[in-house]
Amino acid sequence: MAQAARTQRNLLAILNSDGQPHPVENTLAVVTLVFGAIAALTALSPGLHLVSSWVGLIGIGTGLWGQYISSTTAERFLLIIGLGASGVGFYVGLAHGGLFGGVLG
Repeated sequence: MAQAARTQRNLLAILNSDGQPHPVENTLAVVTLVFGAIAALTALSPGLHLVSSWVGLIGIGTGLWGQYISSTTAERFLLIIGLGASGVGFYVGLAHGGLFGGVLG
């Protein structure tokens, strides 16, 4: 009976709520969250608009692909948070100079 009451203490166990491992989906969720954080934090400085806009664009791409193949609600939750932060960073980066602002002419 002790095995029935066993709890998983792994952080990724929260993302695998269906009991199956999802390494690709979990990786996309975490990468999107990291890209979103970088894009949102670099959007605070107008001089980093190239980093903010490119990382935000990549974060949006990984987040959308992650949403397409996600398996659990926890993965989708992290993906939406990362997508929102990536979108904010991307659009603020575009407002401050864009993807190629000052580099190409």
